[in-house]
Amino acid sequence: MVHADASNFAPELTKEEAYEQVHDQAEGLFYEQRNWVCNLANTSSLLWHAYKSLPSPSNQVNWAGFYTLSPIPTKKTNQPQLILGPFQGKVACQMIAFGRGVCGTAASTKTTQLVGDVNAFPGHIACDGASRSEIVVPIVVDDKVVAIIDIDCAVTDGFDNVDKLWLEKLADLVAKSCDWP
Repeated sequence: MVHADASNFAPELTKEEAYEQVHDQAEGLFYEQRNWVCNLANTSSLLWHAYKSLPSPSNQVNWAGFYTLSPIPTKKTNQPQLILGPFQGKVACQMIAFGRGVCGTAASTKTTQLVGDVNAFPGHIACDGASRSEIVVPIVVDDKVVAIIDIDCAVTDGFDNVDKLWLEKLADLVAKSCDWP
C-alpha cells in the first residue's frame, strides 16, 4: 500500500543514500502500477523531498519533474516536441521542441545534459529565471525518447556525476516500469 512516508528522508543521509532511497521507493511504488502519469507524479515527489533533505547545493533544487513526448509535433516544423508532465516547483514551460534548450537537446541527442551554468548554454530556455544549473536525463524505450527527467537548481554547479549516475538509473527504472502511450 502506498504511504506518504515513502517521501520522508532522514536529514543525515548522503546524496548517494538519498538517491538509493528514491530508487527503492520508486520501485516499490511502481509494483503493479504501470500508469506513466501516476508513476511520474510519485517520482517527482520523491525527488523533491530527497533534494530538500540534503545539504547545499542539492537543497537549492527549485524544480524537479518530467516532460513527456507530445503526440502532437510542432506546428511550424512538424518536429517532435516535449509536453510538460508531473513536477514539483513553480509553473513551467508547457512545450519544448526537440533540439531546443537543455531539455530539447537531451531529447534530440538521447544523452544526459549536465549543465553547471544554464546562462552559458546556447539556447537555454529560462522558464524560471532563478535557475542557475540543470540536469536533464532522457528516458528511452526501444530507442525512442518517451520522456525526460528535468531537475533545476538555484545555484551554479548544483549537480555532479553522482546525480548523473543515479538519475540515469532512475530513468532506466521509469522506462521499464511504465506503459507509454
